Amino acid sequence: MRSLGWHVGALALLAVILYPVVWVIGASFKPGDKIVGSLQLLPTDPITDNYRRLSEGIADIPLTSFFYNSLIIAVGSVVGVLFSCSLAAYAFARVRFAGRNLLFSVMIATLLLPFQVLIIPQYVLFQKLDWINTFVPLLLGKYLAVDAFFVFLLMQFMRNLPKELDEAARIDGCGHLRIYWNIVLPLCRPALITSAIFSFIWSWNDFIGPLLYLNTQDKYTVSLALKMFIDQDTVADYGGMVAMSLVALAPVLLFFLAFQRYLVEGAATSGLKG
Repeated sequence: MRSLGWHVGALALLAVILYPVVWVIGASFKPGDKIVGSLQLLPTDPITDNYRRLSEGIADIPLTSFFYNSLIIAVGSVVGVLFSCSLAAYAFARVRFAGRNLLFSVMIATLLLPFQVLIIPQYVLFQKLDWINTFVPLLLGKYLAVDAFFVFLLMQFMRNLPKELDEAARIDGCGHLRIYWNIVLPLCRPALITSAIFSFIWSWNDFIGPLLYLNTQDKYTVSLALKMFIDQDTVADYGGMVAMSLVALAPVLLFFLAFQRYLVEGAATSGLKG
């Protein structure tokens, strides 16, 4: 009976979790005026007009333009995070230098700093540099190792690597850069892929950053394109917005499914399991 109770509870929890997903899929095949306030989960007469309108673009801008902009930011963020955060993690994990513990504590403390506190000074700085309405404010921090979460994740993984590898490499005449590139990075593949997955998903779904720094619609990302369905002609096109949300989910889902086994392996071996 106890086992039956656990299974019933698990199925009930699964139904609650999957209900929004099924609702969104069903709503994407409904007319816009039948989405809000409707208790019907799946449409009796499904339509494809919502997806057909997407193929025509939004506000005379091709749909591919929004995906291209999001892809630039997401891929650029992944490259920046893997490059800068792995370098910072290597320094904290494998290099002894004065003030290392203090700098590490300051870096961890930045995780406690709310993002809202930094919005105004960052915006003023980028405005003075004339970088507003460009992708630079959204990508620059990724190349400066400002994401303490990824630095910590990679550092915990690197700490678990045997120190004998470094000593053997130094006997062969390798410096820190050679050890980092040829020895440490290849062994950190699970942690690097885990960081890439999180960075891609967070950048792809980011709304506040593009909303602050991008002003023209031709530079909008997918997340901002969803907002256009409400602002457009002061009429809310819920059908198009729901269909767009499903289409926008596809790249993230494919990216996750392709590397999910590395995500589990990276989390399990980088000190996050407790």
